[in-house]
Amino acid sequence: SPVASQFSGLLGTVYRRGNLNFTRDGSALISPVGNRISLFDLKNNKCETFPLATRLNIVCVGLSPDGTLAILIDEEGAALLVSLIGKCVIHRFYFHKPVHSVSFSPDGKKFVITKDNIALMYHAPGRKREFNAFVLDKTYYGPYDETTCIDWTDDSKCFAVGSKDMSTWVFGAERWANLIYYSLGGHKDVIVACFFEENSLDLYTISQDAALCVWQCDTELDGLKPIPPKDAAREENAEKNDEEFLEETKGEEIHGKANPNEQETRDKVKYSRVAKYFFNKEGDFNNLTSAAYHKKTHLLVTGFASGVFHLHELPDFNLIHSLSISDQRIASISINCTGDWIAFGCSGLGQLLVWEWQSESYVLKQQGHFNSMVSLAYSPDGQYIVTGGEDGKVKVWNTLSSFCFVTFTEHTSGVTAVTFTSSGYVILSASLDGTVRAFDLHRYRNFRTFTSPRPSQFSCLAVDSSGEIVSAGSQDSFEIFIWSMQSGRLLDVLSGHEGPISSLSFNPMKCVLASASWDKTVKLWDMLDSWRTKETLILNSDVLVVAFRPDGKELAVAALNGQITFWDHENAVQTGSIEGRHDLQMGRKELDKITAKQAAKGKSFTTLCYSADGQSILAGGLSKFVCIYNVKEQILMKKFEISCNFSLDAMEEYLDRRKMTEFGSMALIDEGAGDEDGVAIPLPGVKRGDMSYRHFKPEIRVTCLRFSPTGRSWAATTTEGLLIYSLDSGLIFDPFELDIDVTPSNIRKTLHQKEYTMAIVMAFKLNEKKLIQEVMEAVPSNEVDVVCSSLPDMYVEKVLEFLASALEISCHLEFYLIWAHKLLMLHGQKLKTRSVKLLPVIQFLQKSIQRHFEDVSKLCEWNIYNIKYALAISQQRGMKRLAEETSVDEDDLDSDSDYLM
Repeated sequence: SPVASQFSGLLGTVYRRGNLNFTRDGSALISPVGNRISLFDLKNNKCETFPLATRLNIVCVGLSPDGTLAILIDEEGAALLVSLIGKCVIHRFYFHKPVHSVSFSPDGKKFVITKDNIALMYHAPGRKREFNAFVLDKTYYGPYDETTCIDWTDDSKCFAVGSKDMSTWVFGAERWANLIYYSLGGHKDVIVACFFEENSLDLYTISQDAALCVWQCDTELDGLKPIPPKDAAREENAEKNDEEFLEETKGEEIHGKANPNEQETRDKVKYSRVAKYFFNKEGDFNNLTSAAYHKKTHLLVTGFASGVFHLHELPDFNLIHSLSISDQRIASISINCTGDWIAFGCSGLGQLLVWEWQSESYVLKQQGHFNSMVSLAYSPDGQYIVTGGEDGKVKVWNTLSSFCFVTFTEHTSGVTAVTFTSSGYVILSASLDGTVRAFDLHRYRNFRTFTSPRPSQFSCLAVDSSGEIVSAGSQDSFEIFIWSMQSGRLLDVLSGHEGPISSLSFNPMKCVLASASWDKTVKLWDMLDSWRTKETLILNSDVLVVAFRPDGKELAVAALNGQITFWDHENAVQTGSIEGRHDLQMGRKELDKITAKQAAKGKSFTTLCYSADGQSILAGGLSKFVCIYNVKEQILMKKFEISCNFSLDAMEEYLDRRKMTEFGSMALIDEGAGDEDGVAIPLPGVKRGDMSYRHFKPEIRVTCLRFSPTGRSWAATTTEGLLIYSLDSGLIFDPFELDIDVTPSNIRKTLHQKEYTMAIVMAFKLNEKKLIQEVMEAVPSNEVDVVCSSLPDMYVEKVLEFLASALEISCHLEFYLIWAHKLLMLHGQKLKTRSVKLLPVIQFLQKSIQRHFEDVSKLCEWNIYNIKYALAISQQRGMKRLAEETSVDEDDLDSDSDYLM
């Protein structure tokens, strides 16, 4: 049942904003995606989104040095302490103000956050259980403006903080006698990054105007002297007296001065500027936006607003190479522990790139739809998902790895609908540019383009079960166009609707097309009977979406009045209806004049989808909820809240009265416009700063829902991206015909007595996956035939379903293939009678086998080529050796003949 499904992944969005972090071993990358984080495993080519979320978009992520903990901080300063091993939230904390950066000390004992013009140092959460995981240690004052970046020395004795007031401050993590604080100037713009040299107090500072200052310290790290014990004891007593009157520990305060007097600087650490370098700037918009430094290899990577990045070797500032990877600003850079891979995040286009600088090649290159996704479709085996967006791109995603492996960019306007043909190797997409395009997944090319006689904007698309007839509905001419896939010719134009065509759907079992229109009708067209209208179903409101049940015997229709109606289309009889308007539960937008309750009266479902077994229906629209209804009982089974991200609009049911003023909502004020480019007020003649920049909050909505043909998952295209929900059977105890004698010990006892069929039946009754796997794998391969023939019919389907899930993860490939082969050969005829019910299970099995086939066939081809190459080389060497031997023999004969003469 889809009710038991849980969030399992986020596709279509790879990076939004915030800083990127490599894991400790350098083989995986953690990227903030809106209010979630995704882990990209670069070695195994997989992506995983953690099942946790912050309230708003994440702006900074801090990773502990041992790679077990992460601190996620959102736009308002709310923090989550997350376990990267358990993928769960351990602690929540609120910093009360927006935080600019967070960094753990290399020894993992402290972490520093920067907010406003201060730096706060906390004791890092330990391995033991604590009531409060975040205990404030020290507060550092000094900068006059907001603090921007942090870097630690290798031994965790000191850290540096950059600021918007163009100064950099070096603070001691402990109160050192010769270094409590030190202020560095030398720049004319905001400090973007600061880095300590390896095992040294020497410092590099980089500012937004692309200037680098090299600072040399007159003291080594070992030269830092602790405060004499008397002074330390006196300070501790003073602090204790202060804290007696406080409810919580306030921590020590260190106030830095930008211009300390001579007495304060005597016998203290001193810095001197050794050099100042300038990066090659091209144009006015080439601000330096991000930087990263690898201490062991002395490699500095800098990113610019134009999408260019430079690689330099420090301290000599030698340019290694300079490349352009995007036309948008590079928001974040990270280097892995070995210094081989560099990660770049571009928030404008949602790009994530990992670059291997020595071989000059991409390790990862991913980009989501930079406008919202509009539609999606599963491939027949459920292995791939195709999405279409308003940016005119069609992307194909692998559900197993969560990566996009091909992007088609032929459309010149927004894509409105996408679908797969029954073969699974052809993708069709309809667009507002007046074309329907067919793409080949073998050669990755656009091999057919279907157009109408007069230019027309296509709003919907459908293809029949044979993959031969392609139909698309028009927004402006109210017609349906029918093409032949084989020839690409226009076969017919179906007219009869009196409003824009909103949805098309083919009956999976017959060649019947259902078309929905804003003229309050659904028309059924028989494709085999010279395109005549078979039936017209009249509704009370404009029809928005239509969907056939997988067995083709029922039709679901969603209308503008928020009603879902079910029809027996053979007899043109309505069989049921669901009033879904109140279940949609709209949120109130920031600028809405009316309440969410009033606004919901005019809202309706815009997308429908049957589950694989046809017993449930999924419905979504302009809301953060996806509703699942039972078709037979016509009741709401569950509401999925697809997002809890309050950075999106229409998330809250009621507006916050504190945000309302005399003239209206505070959302009307553009706060911080142009901050990203460094210009807050656009003055006459100033080229920098985007004059058209406006505060924009995307609205939460579900544009398309689809159920996987395998019946194991369903997907939704939303404002946040492509969300996948799958059945997680591992967490549910769901026994089947359980008996008092069915226990794990009894099952193992039966197995030991070599009663394999009985053991399998008992294991499926208990329905514990690990136990089933143990029993199945204990059956000898030569006994599989006998066990399959004696297996009760009821359990054949269950064994097939288990085989499909086991084949996805197991390494016993041949063994499970023998099982699948014997089951299908012996029970094939009986299974055929229940083909409609069994279709999701068979498709799930096919998906698992197909994936292994592709992997193994590639490996075999590679091995064949290697063997051929080895044989060719050995033959070549043999021929060469033979030629050498014959030449030696000829030389011997010549010498013998000379001797005889």
